[in-house]
Amino acid sequence: MLIHSEADMIDFGRNFAANLSAPAVIELIGDVGAGKTTFTRGLAAGLGIEEPISSPSFTISRFYQGEKYTLTHYDFYRLDDPGLMADDLAESIGDQNNITVIEWGESIADILPAEHYRISIRYIDENTREVNVE
Repeated sequence: MLIHSEADMIDFGRNFAANLSAPAVIELIGDVGAGKTTFTRGLAAGLGIEEPISSPSFTISRFYQGEKYTLTHYDFYRLDDPGLMADDLAESIGDQNNITVIEWGESIADILPAEHYRISIRYIDENTREVNVE
């Protein structure tokens, strides 16, 4: 599907959340600036999270409490070896009340459950993204 604006990406995330129940793992795939964190903002809004969502690039993970579920947002961009973060991630994935979103998950691919969502976001131009959900 094609997304034509930041607002559309947020709406896509919000709508995705409407059909989601915990536990769930969402792997986001895309280059820097593709819209992974923008999607997560919409997802968070759909989960009833009102606080601002920012990329966890420097903190590696951020936690947000929604109306029904916790959202844990990971960004492994800066890690070649997840080390202790792998244990943290495994705990998050196992939490029955948690929605886990992972950006740049190549280094932890062996930890991800077989059943998880893979959302690929490809930059087309400044306003357009191609999104595929597996």
